[in-house]
Amino acid sequence: MKNVLIGAVVVSAFFLAGVAQADADLAKNSGCLNCHNVDTKLVGPALKDVAAKYADQADASAYLAEKILKGSNGVWGPIPMPPNANVSPENAKVLADFILTLK
Repeated sequence: MKNVLIGAVVVSAFFLAGVAQADADLAKNSGCLNCHNVDTKLVGPALKDVAAKYADQADASAYLAEKILKGSNGVWGPIPMPPNANVSPENAKVLADFILTLK
């Protein structure tokens, strides 16, 4: 029984790592990483800084998904983030959730 439990944990870890990689690929393919980096500021803030800023906000995922879709101005400085017309609302939610997992 113990071996079955350990196997389930290992399989779950591989599955979650695959999901995280898929979300990182979505961020890259959606153009997010043209202006953002996970760890350091580029044109926009580091994604880890975004995650930290909104970590305790109850509606953070919905808020960030809306910013991804509609753009943002003045939240992180003078450079605006343009709207992402090529990102679907579903993918914006996936991206927001991915960003919020970064520590």
